Amino acid sequence: MSKGDASSGPKSPPGLREIEAASVRSWPAPETVAIDGWLWRYASGGSLRANSVATLAFHGSDVDAAIREAERRYRERGAPCRFTICGVSEPGDLDARLAAMGYARGADHVTMAKAIGGSGIAGPGVAAPADVELAAEAKPEWLAIYLAGLTPGRRAAAPALLAGLPAQRAYFSCRRGGEVVGSGLSVADGPLASIQCMATLAAVRRLGCARSILAAIEAWAAVQGCTHLYLQAEAANAGAIALYEGVGFRVAGQYHVQTKD
Repeated sequence: MSKGDASSGPKSPPGLREIEAASVRSWPAPETVAIDGWLWRYASGGSLRANSVATLAFHGSDVDAAIREAERRYRERGAPCRFTICGVSEPGDLDARLAAMGYARGADHVTMAKAIGGSGIAGPGVAAPADVELAAEAKPEWLAIYLAGLTPGRRAAAPALLAGLPAQRAYFSCRRGGEVVGSGLSVADGPLASIQCMATLAAVRRLGCARSILAAIEAWAAVQGCTHLYLQAEAANAGAIALYEGVGFRVAGQYHVQTKD
């Protein structure tokens, strides 16, 4: 049953803060602590997102003290202290503060978004591609594809992260020749739905598998009542960026991680 009509009337595009907040909720860390509006996250290794401080709001009066508290908590876990910095991070000078304290800037990433039903893939009422299967849980074949491309640390942390996903989610498997060859994940959050865990077997890349999964996610998100899709990717991954731009995604913002060992 439809949970909303994504085509009924004009929709205001989500702002970067709304998208970034949804991205935090879509990949929750097993352990979190609020620090003056920031969200300290820890997942015993692996994902940068789940092992860094989300900095979308700050309500404290002493920024340096809040940074030291985050550092203390990561130090207790034997982990480097990381902060995710984006265009709506608070306070506005946080990036410069961290650089002055000896933090190292990581690779640039982009946050991309598109309106559901916009140019490129599917729209409300369009059936998902026949070669893509949906499931409420991660099946072994899906896991095999997704985990294959991860570093050992990320593979170890992935089960706990997947177990903590919000309930309004779906796993997408592209099947070719009877075998699962591609994976994707989406979490619906109000008007937004994520594109996550995209992976394709090397032998079948550039044969439309990723596009099929993207179309299936868009069709599913429309049924959930979402109006926009979003994703996050490394800025240097030219192939992925070209794929996403080719189906209608546009850059909504950028982010990077600041790290201090």
